[in-house]
Amino acid sequence: MKQQHFQIEQTETNDSYILSLSGELDLSVVTQLRAALEPVMERTDRALVLNLRDLKYIDSTGIGIIVSVLKYRDGINASLSVQEIPPTIQRLFDLTGISGYLTEGTEQQT
Repeated sequence: MKQQHFQIEQTETNDSYILSLSGELDLSVVTQLRAALEPVMERTDRALVLNLRDLKYIDSTGIGIIVSVLKYRDGINASLSVQEIPPTIQRLFDLTGISGYLTEGTEQQT
């Protein structure tokens, strides 16, 4: 099985910071994701959006980071939404029980 290289594409709009994740989100790339999140975690002036359209795999570490971001953003009263969750990852979110806590952004941010 060929590993999908993890990448983060960052986009900033008038009302949101969008992080588009692709490849495999696992323990080996956690520091890369944390580094991308760090500059925008504290910002309450714009929504934080995680676009998962091209994410092929996520392990428990990746799910843990999403939960941590969700809790932190909720604690500072800042918006977090998740867009375009692939069916296999949505199933994992459902099984772990975090789906109910995620706000799924259905509109493409511009």
